[in-house]
Amino acid sequence: MSELPLFLFGTLCHDGLRAAVLGPGAGEAVPATLPGHAVCRVRGEAFPMLVPGERAQGLLITPDAEARARADFFELGFGYRLRKVSVETAAGPAQALAYFPENGANTPDGPWRLEDWARDWADIWIAAAAEAVGYFGAIAPEDLARRWPTITMRAASRVRARAPAPTTLRSRFASGADVEKLRLRRPYCDYFMLEEQDLRHRRFDGGMSPVVTRAGFVGGDAATVLPYDPARDEVLVIEQFRAAPYLRGDPHPWTLEPIAGRIDAGETPQDCARREAREEAGLAVGALHDVAEYYPSPGAVAEFIFSYVGIADLAGRDGETGGVDHEDEDIRAHVIGFDRLMQLVESGEAGTGPLVMSAYWLALHRDRLRG
Repeated sequence: MSELPLFLFGTLCHDGLRAAVLGPGAGEAVPATLPGHAVCRVRGEAFPMLVPGERAQGLLITPDAEARARADFFELGFGYRLRKVSVETAAGPAQALAYFPENGANTPDGPWRLEDWARDWADIWIAAAAEAVGYFGAIAPEDLARRWPTITMRAASRVRARAPAPTTLRSRFASGADVEKLRLRRPYCDYFMLEEQDLRHRRFDGGMSPVVTRAGFVGGDAATVLPYDPARDEVLVIEQFRAAPYLRGDPHPWTLEPIAGRIDAGETPQDCARREAREEAGLAVGALHDVAEYYPSPGAVAEFIFSYVGIADLAGRDGETGGVDHEDEDIRAHVIGFDRLMQLVESGEAGTGPLVMSAYWLALHRDRLRG
């Protein structure tokens, strides 16, 4: 049965993703249909599932052994299992295998269309596949599925990094033409990832550097929002335990920060800021004002931050606790006046970069916001 062709009906019908996941052994893709079925989106996900219906459009491939194993690695951890089906092609009917969800593994949620998925997700998933295939043969499909949300979060960061950026003062050296990647290692990967590369890069004298080893902490992008109530001239800052100050040996690893969180794949930085305000403080934020977009520590961390000041009604919010239970967050809100905020910045008690930066931005624009 394992020698039968595969009927693909979802994301792997996209040429770019199929090439990234299956590699050169995927074989020719032939249009095919599966009678008696339809392609539906899985609730809460970007990918689809087969359900009873009229006719499911897809592709028929005859992969080699490695490409077939890669397909299993990519699919099985998400609750799919292979089932024998009869499909129709221009050359006539054919027997094939298709991935079906196990009973209760996934819930259908309306029609799924490849063109819609390609518009919103293809670039992210192709970037995610580049990381995922590096784990082929090293982890189980179930582990890949568990890591997939953070893999796509990092992939979305890489896609976001392609946006044009000014080079009016700095050199116009580019990653593609002026950095030669020789070897890649990922000694740690879970929610965060440590990536190490041997590489050569362009020097300012025009030559290339010797081979150097560089490592970075890869965690995806983040958004921060400092809620500000112009009528009361107050801000809301949150306090929570942070592992990094604790690992540094800080005797007080409970830090003061703006509301912050990782930007999920498919989410805009602004949407993330509003979602985190709801989750961490139960707060509905109005207008968002751009503070800055920046690398907080480019020597070691691949994180890119989008910081905002958000207009909000802060009456009665002081001392509230919040956070997401399944993330074991324990967060306390402090509503303080602007003058108190600046005292904390000057004393060093507000010793986190996004809060300091947002406070200074607010100092510059406070009169305008109070208008």
